Amino acid sequence: MNREAPIGIFDSGIGGLTVANAIQKKLPKENIIYFGDTKHLPYGEKSPDAIIRFSKKITSFLLNNKCKIIIIACNTASSVAYEVVKKSAQNIPVVNVIDPVINSLTEFNQNKIGIIGTKRTILSNIYNDKLLLKNKLLKVCSLATPLLAPMIEEGFFNDQVSKTIIDSYLKSPVLESIDTLILACTHYPLVKENISSFFNNKVNIIDSSKEVAIHVKKLLEGKNLTSTKKTKNQFYVSDFTDSFVESAKFFFKEKINLKEVVL
Repeated sequence: MNREAPIGIFDSGIGGLTVANAIQKKLPKENIIYFGDTKHLPYGEKSPDAIIRFSKKITSFLLNNKCKIIIIACNTASSVAYEVVKKSAQNIPVVNVIDPVINSLTEFNQNKIGIIGTKRTILSNIYNDKLLLKNKLLKVCSLATPLLAPMIEEGFFNDQVSKTIIDSYLKSPVLESIDTLILACTHYPLVKENISSFFNNKVNIIDSSKEVAIHVKKLLEGKNLTSTKKTKNQFYVSDFTDSFVESAKFFFKEKINLKEVVL
């Protein structure tokens, strides 16, 4: 594989930009090809068959653009389509956003771990199963928070609207007495401030974007695949939206030439 080839990242919308941004900070010389499947968001409300179908098409697009690694920057797609994407990618490394988080929790001093995510991610029980596989004595609780991703896609984060919706979810007795909360959706780091504030900054908030970036850096370095020169990032969507352009500019502080691609 060519070390100067781009990193391919995909999500249903802007959420994966949190992962892309974290990777860019860890690996500033890497070139990123990002695909946001805005036509089909949110994935959390879609069937597993549909998510697998979308993921396979996007994977094919990224492979056609000679990506050296593919990152599924979506918890829902990671929980449903990871094995299918790995098979489609053949010898290209594929990273999901779940395993780096699970592996980062090496010390289980927590009394109770909470998980919030889309309906599909929570229904999969993938976080619960993987956590309990590492430590059967853990107390794990999950809560579906389906309004958060669409809310963030519409530009409502760290404001009164997002605070009201977030507070209504986090008041659930399911999350009572947690000391760690996993943000099981890559959109959620955008409202991390609201979430942390609700818990008076006393709950350890696990941000998957940071853990994925650390994992990708180690993986590329281990395979001697880190880029030595920066050219440009590329952004694609399945349905053009101005909000996506503004979000990408917010993260990357550069002019965004967003292209629409029908898969």
